[in-house]
Amino acid sequence: MPKKRSGGGLSTTQQAAKFLGVSVLAGAVMAGIALPAAGALGLAAKGSVQGFDEIPANLKSPQLSQRTTILDSKGNQIAQVYSRDRTVVELKDISPYMQKAIVAIEDSRYYQHGAIDLKGVLRALNKNAVSGGVAQGASTLTQQLVKNYFIEEAGDDPTKVAQATQQTLGRKVKELKYAIQLEEKLGKKKILENYLNITFFGEQAYGIEAASQRYFSKHAKDLNLQQSALLAGIVQSPSRYDPVNDEAEATKRRNVVLERMAQLGDISQAEADKAKETSLGLHVTQPKNGCITAVKGAGFFCKYVENVFLTDPVFGKTSAERAKLWNQGGLTIRTTLDPQAQESVQSSIKDHVYKSDSVAAAATLVEPGTGKILGMGQSKPYGYNKNETEYNFSVDRDYGGSNYGFPTGSTFKPFVAAAAIEGGKSATQEYSSPYKMNYPSPVQQCNGKQWVNTDGEQVQNENESEVGPYQMKKAMAKSINTYFVQLISDIGLCPVVKMTDALNVHQGDGSKLPQTPSIALGAIGLSPLTMASAYAAFADRGMYCTPVAIESITQKVGNEQKSLAVPKSTCSRAMSEKTADTVNTLLRGVVDSGTGQQAGLDDRESAGKTGTTDSRKNAWFVGYTPNLAGAVWVGSAKQNIEMTNITIGGVYHSEVYGADTPGPIWKDAMTGALEGKPSESFNLVDIPDENDHDKGNGNGNGNSNGGDNTGGLIGGLIGGTTAGSTDGGTTPTPTFSLPDGFIQGNENGGNNGNGGNRG
Repeated sequence: MPKKRSGGGLSTTQQAAKFLGVSVLAGAVMAGIALPAAGALGLAAKGSVQGFDEIPANLKSPQLSQRTTILDSKGNQIAQVYSRDRTVVELKDISPYMQKAIVAIEDSRYYQHGAIDLKGVLRALNKNAVSGGVAQGASTLTQQLVKNYFIEEAGDDPTKVAQATQQTLGRKVKELKYAIQLEEKLGKKKILENYLNITFFGEQAYGIEAASQRYFSKHAKDLNLQQSALLAGIVQSPSRYDPVNDEAEATKRRNVVLERMAQLGDISQAEADKAKETSLGLHVTQPKNGCITAVKGAGFFCKYVENVFLTDPVFGKTSAERAKLWNQGGLTIRTTLDPQAQESVQSSIKDHVYKSDSVAAAATLVEPGTGKILGMGQSKPYGYNKNETEYNFSVDRDYGGSNYGFPTGSTFKPFVAAAAIEGGKSATQEYSSPYKMNYPSPVQQCNGKQWVNTDGEQVQNENESEVGPYQMKKAMAKSINTYFVQLISDIGLCPVVKMTDALNVHQGDGSKLPQTPSIALGAIGLSPLTMASAYAAFADRGMYCTPVAIESITQKVGNEQKSLAVPKSTCSRAMSEKTADTVNTLLRGVVDSGTGQQAGLDDRESAGKTGTTDSRKNAWFVGYTPNLAGAVWVGSAKQNIEMTNITIGGVYHSEVYGADTPGPIWKDAMTGALEGKPSESFNLVDIPDENDHDKGNGNGNGNSNGGDNTGGLIGGLIGGTTAGSTDGGTTPTPTFSLPDGFIQGNENGGNNGNGGNRG
């Protein structure tokens, strides 16, 4: 006799037995409704099953969670991701042996009874009473299917899963009612198909197709007798009968299934005996789930796609809706990733930066005019082991990137130049550009306030020999810091903010740029994707397109494919064509004769800009052709390594520059990505060299609020060298040498002076 608990009442075993007896009895009552031959139609109206009619009339079959497949732009698989590894197949694509085996061991009278098996109910009642415990259940395949529906609908919510599996009379009655409905609505074959697709077979495999692939590396339609028997036997207890971890126990269970099939006449005894003598014959395929399994180093891009899906409202109004759709899966996501470009990115990075190096590299390629991300990679592989990382250095924090992005150095200067040119400044604009100077102050901000250099902050050029005056073309080519600080002081911060907003240039944490003159020198952290997308606007003659990673998505719903809406690139004019053409001409000079010569492409026109930050913690090259833009960053993710006296990719550097490490990565990545693609040309403009101007033909434009009008020969001596904009304040006047005795610019009475053309 089972022991009672102290204090009276039934033991756990007795309670379970009593519950099952009540549940099974309720099943018999329900059977009276399902099977008129049972003659118990009137029982449901009696008090024994109160609330039955209140149960919703229709059970909605859940959309089964399945694998999601992520493809590149050519249709090649990048990776598969899933919350549950499942591939739904039709009954015709499931081995007949498998169909017979699952019926034999789980519900041998499946084709003889309705939703509830009355003989099975009575048999279970009798056996459980004799044993004093729960020795045998009486659920039919249809009832099991309903229970699996409840579990599937619960997803990964532990509370809902508990509710879906709780051992209560109410849940059992609901299960019975819906089982009756399914029998009437679907029929035996469809119920069997659905059951084989939904049930869990262990080893992360849901459904027969995933199980067949996991254990035998074959399709479900190709399973033989002994393989089918093994899989059918697993269902009762996937952990106990797991053939990977306990081959002996799994073999015993398989042989039980084979014997049962022989008893039922599904196979002969001779067939069963022969099958029992065979080994399990496992050919296990390890689960390959998630972006960590992505090919061609596309793990970070894969994760970016997932993060776009989980954050973009086009896939659902709330994060919960988007997560549910993602976990439900069954999606085929065709992305913008170009296999040629991706392979080139990864190959180039691998050649120049080792994963074991103390610093990392990241590169992103974007197509001008469409915003399509064609390549994305980095030197530290996607993973959780040594020299691996889960952070995508190419993107913003909200998409799996670093918290703030990385300071960009001088690669920010083209944005300042574009703002100035768009506002009317000439590309021949000249400033004194001394080797070292205080930040000009005050500088006008967008909110009407002024930035004031209260701490006497200074800025200097890379080399002491870099002393102006300089015009914009040479200042850009040589990356003269003091020139661009004077330029941003002259035009004010608001035009720069307006330009960067139009180019969607924002900090890595998503916030707007601070309104301080130091942004001209790239002191703020940005992501390579942000930089590549912004430079792509120069390539497309002023049209900025938001970056996109997804071309199309289809979802498998039943046997049908349903198309989903996807985010589209939004293109808008960020600057005039003339401004973009001028910037292209300036940046063409950087790779032709300036700091970026090591990055210039050999077989086509290119333009770009180098960047190196204070203490050499970051080095950049951002560049483009008319049909492809790319950004490369090299540095320490934690910003704690100064790249001096350092070996990167097996090459020693006394000092790292944007030209000598990111530059060659960019060159090789772009060369491979563009191989076989058209060689297009920029629409360049004429920007006279500083030494080519017509002397003595000055046009000072010295108009000032103070009434002073000084000609081009002398005017710049006062106004141009002080960067003009003082708004009533004072600006330190740096020393300079005069180029051929000529100076542009004006004094403007201390108020927003605008330098004239060179004389």
